[in-house]
Amino acid sequence: MGSKKILLVEDDPNFGTVLKDYLALNDYNVTHAKDGIEGLIMFKNNDYDLCILDVMMPRKDGFSLAQDIRATNKEIPIIFLTAKTMKEDVLRGYQVGADDYLNKPFDSEVLLLKIKAILQRKESDKGAESEQFEFAIGKFAFNSKLRHLSFDGGENQKLSPKESKLLRMLALHKNDLMPRELALTKIWRDDNYFTSRSMDVYIAILRKYL
Repeated sequence: MGSKKILLVEDDPNFGTVLKDYLALNDYNVTHAKDGIEGLIMFKNNDYDLCILDVMMPRKDGFSLAQDIRATNKEIPIIFLTAKTMKEDVLRGYQVGADDYLNKPFDSEVLLLKIKAILQRKESDKGAESEQFEFAIGKFAFNSKLRHLSFDGGENQKLSPKESKLLRMLALHKNDLMPRELALTKIWRDDNYFTSRSMDVYIAILRKYL
């Protein structure tokens, strides 16, 4: 199995070159595009395992590029790099399909760990996001299609649609961290005070079931 191919789209030539060389030293095959337009052309003409996109770029920003990439490939992992720390930007990133987010400046070792974790999860969960619906959670059996949760072969507890979606998402992230923003944007379609409190209620209900 060859080294994983990464598309790095970064308009700062110095930072882009340093990051490309660093990732190459860690056995990744990296293609560096200088802006969003060039990045999209490279993405359409080659196969990649993961994309790292700068948010603020001329001609085509990282969010627009991610939307174009997602229109072609819904599964490829995307990590955003940004100098901004505004919550709205983080939310927009998750809404267009980001797997993770790093604020500049960042620790390059943290980026390496994130890349490794995302690629491992994608590998082990290949097809799971669309297909897996039966889960073993300790002694609990959970069927997300039927929305049934049972303990040790006992009576089924019928979950509500949101309870089932949330528990399934947590089960798919087994032994991993699941960002709150990801659940809120995927299940509630928004991250604000009210949806966040709503999710807390659902988490409390799931804890009672389990």
